[in-house]
Amino acid sequence: MENILIEKEGSIAIITINRPTKLNALNKATIQELHDGFKALNNDKEVKAIIITGSGEKAFVAGADISEFANFSVENGAKLAAEGQALLFDYVQNLSTPVIAAVNGFALGGGLELAMSCHFRTTSDNAKMGLPEVTLGVIPGYGGTQRLAHLVGKGRAMEMIMTAGMVDAVTALNYGLVNHVVAQEELLDFTKGIATKIARNSTVAIGKAIEAVNANYTDGVDGFKVEIENFGACFGTEDFKEGTTAFLEKRKAVFPGK
Repeated sequence: MENILIEKEGSIAIITINRPTKLNALNKATIQELHDGFKALNNDKEVKAIIITGSGEKAFVAGADISEFANFSVENGAKLAAEGQALLFDYVQNLSTPVIAAVNGFALGGGLELAMSCHFRTTSDNAKMGLPEVTLGVIPGYGGTQRLAHLVGKGRAMEMIMTAGMVDAVTALNYGLVNHVVAQEELLDFTKGIATKIARNSTVAIGKAIEAVNANYTDGVDGFKVEIENFGACFGTEDFKEGTTAFLEKRKAVFPGK
């Protein structure tokens, strides 16, 4: 891994995008490394929550590496978006292990798209977020037009995309784009605290919940039906047995993991 760092603290894993001289901009190599990192951590039975953040104090991810696609054709542009969405952005959204974006500075273009693909977001009080693609004569291509509207509503998404403007952390909180805003020096520890609470719970049930929530935002899929099916499936798991037994015995559950 040349562009990312991975460390584990007990049941929590932290991925740090480490391209500080490029403000952690996403290029093809970084997208591939992130895919590989998320895949490995999702398969790691010890990891129950993943935090992704950027190196340094300026940026989470300041955007995509424009030099890689400045001369692309129509076909190449469409292929870039399709491959990127499948490899990273859709992949993260549908990961069964919870992923929290700790947005520690600028999250622009592909950076905001990456943060939005995570299951939820915390942010530092100096963060700025936006989708400036129209200033380059292109639109967001890694799911930004879809996920931003889901999170903040159609009108606000339209305004952010068409003006190419940035919103600050407090505005992002008011919009529902992020869940929490804290001082930058507190961001990682604060996010680890949330991840620790998640890690105490059933990883199997959380994975089923992620699938059910995502189903509501998938065309042609009945989210209520997925919820019913996943609710029923939980009854056949060791986690369900442990959780209900612990409740009846008035003790804390110790879930077996993935």
